[in-house]
Amino acid sequence: MTTQFPDRQWGSRTNLLSRVANKFAATKPGSWVIRKITPLDRRVLERTDAKYTILGPIGAPVILLTTTGRKSGQPRTQPLLYVHDGDTLYVIGSNFGQAHHPAWTANLLADPNATVAIAGERIRVTATPVEGAAKEPIFQRFVEVTGAYSAYRDRTTRDLRIFALTRA
Repeated sequence: MTTQFPDRQWGSRTNLLSRVANKFAATKPGSWVIRKITPLDRRVLERTDAKYTILGPIGAPVILLTTTGRKSGQPRTQPLLYVHDGDTLYVIGSNFGQAHHPAWTANLLADPNATVAIAGERIRVTATPVEGAAKEPIFQRFVEVTGAYSAYRDRTTRDLRIFALTRA
């Protein structure tokens, strides 16, 4: 049996703040605001090994994913929402519905070895792309986290990349 990932839920996805934030995140201005606060959130997450996030009070499950830059060879760290499935974490390359894939997804395709910071721990992981029919039920789980993912998918013609992260 594989060791379970820690799970730390801060806040609630059903409180008023969360409901308002999720509706706002689904809009283009909301996506812009989130992209702008991401650097601040990254600093909070890095200092706490993803124990705390500025999105915490709305119940957003956030990790820090560190990949190796496919061109630079340098570590690249991105805060991401995730879906927790015991010994697997799922991440999605929605990029707020923009036309291009986020760079971290190409980094994982080039080198699937990465590190996740979650609930105060840093864990080495291996990423595997989720393909075919297996993607839709996982995507629906992301929609349960925030309905903004439906809006992101509707904004773009590209297929959103989803990765399963397991302990290395």
